Amino acid sequence: MIFEWQAGLWQRVLERAGRLPHALLFAGPAGGGKRAFAEALAARELCSRPAADGHACGVCEDCQWRLAGNHPDLLRVVPEADQEDRNDASAEKADSGKAASRQIVIDQIRDLQQTLTTGGHRGGRRVAIIDPPEAMNPYTANALLKLLEEPTTNVLFLLISSSPKRLLPTIRSRCQTWAFPRPPADAAARWLADRQVPDAAALLAFSGGMPLAAAVLAETGNAAARKRFVADIASLPGKAPLRLAGEWDSWLKSKDAIAGGFDMPTLVAWLQRWVADLTSLRLGGPLRFFPAQHDILHGLAGRLSVDAALGCYNEITQSRRVSQHPLNARLFLEDMLLRYARHLQAAAPATRR
Repeated sequence: MIFEWQAGLWQRVLERAGRLPHALLFAGPAGGGKRAFAEALAARELCSRPAADGHACGVCEDCQWRLAGNHPDLLRVVPEADQEDRNDASAEKADSGKAASRQIVIDQIRDLQQTLTTGGHRGGRRVAIIDPPEAMNPYTANALLKLLEEPTTNVLFLLISSSPKRLLPTIRSRCQTWAFPRPPADAAARWLADRQVPDAAALLAFSGGMPLAAAVLAETGNAAARKRFVADIASLPGKAPLRLAGEWDSWLKSKDAIAGGFDMPTLVAWLQRWVADLTSLRLGGPLRFFPAQHDILHGLAGRLSVDAALGCYNEITQSRRVSQHPLNARLFLEDMLLRYARHLQAAAPATRR
């Protein structure tokens, strides 16, 4: 399916029917529907008789294979941790206590390359979805680059990225980039209202205006986690940062957090949003992510100089870049929270530069 705010992009698909490039990079903020659009395009490319509106018919043999999850010409390359259906080996790995990889590893690209050396099952179009390509390390990225430089006939690569700047420039240059901007606020709010998402306005604000991200937040129960986060971070600098780091370390390891997909990158992203609002207030701007916490944030912003606010934001941004793979989770949290608290404690009064 595609969403109403993607109508213009879908029209581009129809206008270029049969003339799409061999590789498309769908780039835009997470939670706006890039993945759903890629799936709709893949369905169209594999369908034997697309409907008049360009969508897959849903009834032909190819569509039935795809809907059953076993179309041989639809190839997905995603991190093991993102796979919805785990095989027995993955289940055993999870039982052993070893976390599933959040990277796309080089063996996955090699397997894709091997698959593409043979002809398509029906002798027609094949579609390879890489989601997200920024989950590749440099070795894996170079392996994919070779595939993009020497594309196999009749293969469409779809790369779905929320952080396209993290990709190798050479990979970006081999793809045609389609930008997926933030949905209009009224369309996003209407979509959430149609689905009766509770506390939609607050969740939409917290998700940066991205409706699918807001819906996921409501569905996974992470709305309760968000409330805890606000209470915890608002307790600094009065509360000892090291103590909070220990509590957050235990929180991330809890069954509720694991079941809800609440992990270190998510937690750090939330802190980045909190500091972004602090910085915005200090610069005279509006609150974007935590409008309901205006009084708390306004009080904290009053403790910060402009330089301190910007410095704090930059440091949290640096922390986010390594949050996927911290060498020691507890030490990582301690360092991050100490830096945050230090800016609040040592900052000059708001009336001074």
